[in-house]
Amino acid sequence: MQSKRRWETLEALRRSRKGCLPYYRDPLLYGENMLEGCRSSPKLSPYSGWVLDQLHSRSSCNTICSGSSPSQESSLSESSLKGTLYPMLQLTSAPSLSEAISVAKSLDLHLPQMEQEPPLMLLSPRAVEVEGCIRQYQKINRTKGKEELQERQERQEQLGKSMSDLASEQLKRFEELLELKQRQECQNLRELMEKGCKEALGQQEKLKEEHRHRAKILKLKLREAEQARQRQEEGRERLHRLYAIQEEVLQLNQQIDPNYKHKESLRIDISGYSSRGNQICGLVSGLIRTCSERGFPTQEDMNSGERALQDIRDLIRNLQQDITAAVEEKKRRDEEEAMAREKEKALNQVQEMKTQTPTTPVPIQEPGQKDKAGLQVKAVVSMMEWYQQLQDSCAQCVASFIVLTSSKDPQVKRLKMELQKAATIPVSQISTIAGSQLKEIFDKINNLLSGKQILCAGRMVSITQHPHSLDFVYYKLAEKFVKQGEEEVASHHEAAFPIAVIASGIWELHPRVGELILAHLHKKCPYSVPFYPAYKEGTPTHEYQRALGYQVEDGKVEQQDNFLKRMSGMIRLYAAIIQLQWPYGSKQGAHPHGLNHGWQWLAQMLNMEPLVDVTATLLFDFLEVCGNALMKQYQTQFWKLILLIKEDYFPRIEMITSSGQMGSVTRLKQFLQSSWWKGLSW
Repeated sequence: MQSKRRWETLEALRRSRKGCLPYYRDPLLYGENMLEGCRSSPKLSPYSGWVLDQLHSRSSCNTICSGSSPSQESSLSESSLKGTLYPMLQLTSAPSLSEAISVAKSLDLHLPQMEQEPPLMLLSPRAVEVEGCIRQYQKINRTKGKEELQERQERQEQLGKSMSDLASEQLKRFEELLELKQRQECQNLRELMEKGCKEALGQQEKLKEEHRHRAKILKLKLREAEQARQRQEEGRERLHRLYAIQEEVLQLNQQIDPNYKHKESLRIDISGYSSRGNQICGLVSGLIRTCSERGFPTQEDMNSGERALQDIRDLIRNLQQDITAAVEEKKRRDEEEAMAREKEKALNQVQEMKTQTPTTPVPIQEPGQKDKAGLQVKAVVSMMEWYQQLQDSCAQCVASFIVLTSSKDPQVKRLKMELQKAATIPVSQISTIAGSQLKEIFDKINNLLSGKQILCAGRMVSITQHPHSLDFVYYKLAEKFVKQGEEEVASHHEAAFPIAVIASGIWELHPRVGELILAHLHKKCPYSVPFYPAYKEGTPTHEYQRALGYQVEDGKVEQQDNFLKRMSGMIRLYAAIIQLQWPYGSKQGAHPHGLNHGWQWLAQMLNMEPLVDVTATLLFDFLEVCGNALMKQYQTQFWKLILLIKEDYFPRIEMITSSGQMGSVTRLKQFLQSSWWKGLSW
């Protein structure tokens, strides 16, 4: 009986809710399902009512049919079980078949369709009590489990919260540490950069200081070099000035001629002046020798040279005063003697008239007529006629192309400019070089005058494009040749020959160009005729100065040096033209304006009274350029002419030249002396 109760107890325990709990050996795999039953509230199956009905029907049947103790115990147990379980029954909506089967299996109850097994009956109320205790215990344990689970969840939540707080705090500390490291790195980098900047600034300051020091040294060196250069420049200027002083002293000393041919007639002794002049020249020569050995002259040397120059100028002035006084004295004596002779002659005529009857009247000399023994002031009539013919021809040429120059048509204006460029640019390109380039320039000018097309400024130009183009080109070409003599030859004397050889060649092929060259030359330099324009009453001063060859702009007359320079250039060009011919011609004929015109010019020049500065300058330039050619052609006659200039004409030039205008006179005198001595040796 006791064993049976034990079995019943075990069976009841097995069928209890806790006994039906599944147990898993591996809690890691089924950990989520293990606590599922504890978390959810306990529920009765929807078939629990049906089960209780079945149990109730069985218990009542057993009570009626049999009164045995086992059946009684079973019915009691079923009724007690039903009484215990029935209050907790809760019917729900229609249950599913799978849930009914699972509940029936858990209670060892079988549905009618299932296989019938012998029912398990509780025969003792002790089992029911035990079941109740078990359930009460389960309920208590379940409550404890829930509380413990809740406490555990709270602890887990607190632990998670504390871990989260700790993690956040650690993250904050980590971020703060990272930020601190970044700040430290930035600070270190900033300090490093500041240190580098300070070092760079220090290095820069050091370099600046070195640069300033070097610049200061260089500035001092440059200043010293500039001072040395200035001293050298000043020394060179002083030396050049000293050379100029020596040259002027020598030139002035040459004026003191101890063999002066008129000294006996003037009754003066110039030997003292000559010795004093030689003494001053020796002083200046010794001064220059000393300066050359020493390097450059000092200011004291310059003062000594200036004093020597002033001494010789005073000496020359005193000599001129003595000569002037002697000339006036001689003139006074000559006038007294002439008056005495006139008186004596008049007395003789009176005596003769008393004794004889006059048969012929006495000729009376006109006041404006010059003595035959004197020189002319005006050019000969034939030369003036020739001069006037050339000027009339030039005026006719200008009148012929007035239609071209005064046209308002843009095409005609452009043609005029192109023709002028085509005529003048080749002449401007003539230089001192010889050979193929001169021939190329000559061919270009000749082709233009011959009517061929030439290239000028990227365009083809020809004189056939207008009926008056040829005269216009003739005029501009001749004007440009003379202008080159006035400007280029005046500055570079050697340029006279290449310009002259091309002008001579063009003159030979196109004679009209030669006539216009002479017309322009005579108009700008009347001394090339030679012709001295006379002053007419009522003529403005500026107009008369223009007639003499001076340039007058805005009422201002050019300087004398510039005037003489221009006249010299044109005379040199004229002297070169009359002796040169174009060497590349097909046939060499007579020169269109040869050396005979140069001989005629020189003879006419010597038959006219000399002009201050002009005559000496032009004679020197003409003879220097053309003298050799004249000597070869005229030989003995040329040397007679040189002797005439040296003995008779040059003294006239000296007499009208003041001491401040002796430069050209001195050059002519030196040229005549050197030429004469060369002629003697030749």
